[in-house]
Amino acid sequence: MKQSVLAVSRTTGRLTSGARVLPSFLIVGAQRCGTTSLYRALAQHPLLLKPVLHKGVHYFDVAYSRGRSWYQGHFPLRVGAALLSGRYGCRPLAFESSPYYLFHPLAGERIAADLPGVKLIVLVRDPVERACSAHAHELARGYETESHFEYAVELEVQRLAGAEEFLRAHPDIVHHSHRHHAYLARGRYAEQLDRLEPLFGLDRMLVLDSHRFFTEPELVYDRVLEFLGVPHLGYPIFERHNGRPLPKPLPESVRQALGDHFEVYDTQLTRWLEEDPSWRR
Repeated sequence: MKQSVLAVSRTTGRLTSGARVLPSFLIVGAQRCGTTSLYRALAQHPLLLKPVLHKGVHYFDVAYSRGRSWYQGHFPLRVGAALLSGRYGCRPLAFESSPYYLFHPLAGERIAADLPGVKLIVLVRDPVERACSAHAHELARGYETESHFEYAVELEVQRLAGAEEFLRAHPDIVHHSHRHHAYLARGRYAEQLDRLEPLFGLDRMLVLDSHRFFTEPELVYDRVLEFLGVPHLGYPIFERHNGRPLPKPLPESVRQALGDHFEVYDTQLTRWLEEDPSWRR
């Protein structure tokens, strides 16, 4: 029943796509870094318009072949946006959150070409914790078959070998391991940010430390609204969403080895965060 409703909604959206808004900003990642929590906090603002159906449209990574009308069909109608603009005296902004956009090698180029002027928001967290959380997440969803985190990390290089070249050569095909098994690669945030900077520029990219968001949500929320140029209309309810407890503590020797692996990439984040990452202080 749910799938039938979604299919009808998508068809309706596609048919009325020309009458719908396109997003002004995107939460592009990183996966398991609090993107759902930020998305739901921002969606409570009356001038920030979420997709009609669900949080992540995943158009610019795995559904690009469906076309622009399919994508635009996911967003609210312009007539509704115009009513909000008249009520609040400020243009509402549509947005979505698809955390694979940050990591997918083609997503940034596609976004820059199709959404000129769009702004990007990125959340980052301790990459060791992110890797553990991602493994537990993929295991629970059935996309990972190796139950031991350490062994899954050892397999990563083999699983991802040639993945970016494959995706560029076959842009309409999903590479399973690139999407679901990149435990360390997705935590090398600076590499991904450096790829996006020439496309969007520093002034259209906001990088947030998720630890700061969860400990001082009001300050981070204020910063996001300032970045978007949206008036403050009160604070939302801040809650953690989509969290997943780890099955067992990570051995300290493994944590130290992974921390050493990420050190150089974490150091490069200071330029983006305008301070040292919380996990390196």
